[in-house]
Amino acid sequence: MNPDSYTGDNTVARILHLARESVPPVHPAGRPFVIGALAAALLLRRIAAPLGTAGVLAAGALAWFFREPNRVAPANPHLAVAPADGTVAAVEEATPPAELGTDQRPRTRISIFLSVLDVHVQRLPATGTVERVAYRPGKFLSADLDKASEVNERNALLLRTEDGQELTVVQIAGLVARRIVCDVTEGDAGRVGSTYGLIRFGSRVDIYLPHGSHVLVTAGQRAIGGETPLAALPSAPGAAQPPESTAGS
Repeated sequence: MNPDSYTGDNTVARILHLARESVPPVHPAGRPFVIGALAAALLLRRIAAPLGTAGVLAAGALAWFFREPNRVAPANPHLAVAPADGTVAAVEEATPPAELGTDQRPRTRISIFLSVLDVHVQRLPATGTVERVAYRPGKFLSADLDKASEVNERNALLLRTEDGQELTVVQIAGLVARRIVCDVTEGDAGRVGSTYGLIRFGSRVDIYLPHGSHVLVTAGQRAIGGETPLAALPSAPGAAQPPESTAGS
């Protein structure tokens, strides 16, 4: 329909549609914080209007922090995409979390650091089945430190892709973060780019790639969760075609 033809109720419907498309929804784990801030704003307004305004602004800031924008993942099933928004802090060889019980040979690990301004939901890097989920308590060092991957509180999951590749994704708490949310359990199946968890207030996410993967990013690069290709995965046994090594597929 031509936008110029919108009148009356149609115009209102169009505005509401644009608002829904433009304003990201809030992750369920963040809704209690937003509702609590709005309730506090109403109470503060009875004391002084400026206090009520400050409460509304705080609620808006929380809604923005807990936002869960829609993302469109690449169609190439041989790509591992970013599990989180943020800056690629390191691309290095490392041993995956022992609590998952996987092969402990070092493999390529890509670490993504999330500042308080980044989207804080985590997304599945590929389509597949969650084989294991393991939580381990730990410290709350700054998430941008190298040793945060080893000593901080974390939640790791092992994902088996549709063509048999093994990916490990680890949510790591940071200096301010005190709560890791993981909404998937062992046996769950999920699509690439779908939200599976959240870390509150500053954090880090590591992804361990299968041996033979071709990394497509470098340290310092910005990543968009659910969209940025991090690596081309090795082809599955018996696959007719090798994985593509570019993000444009």
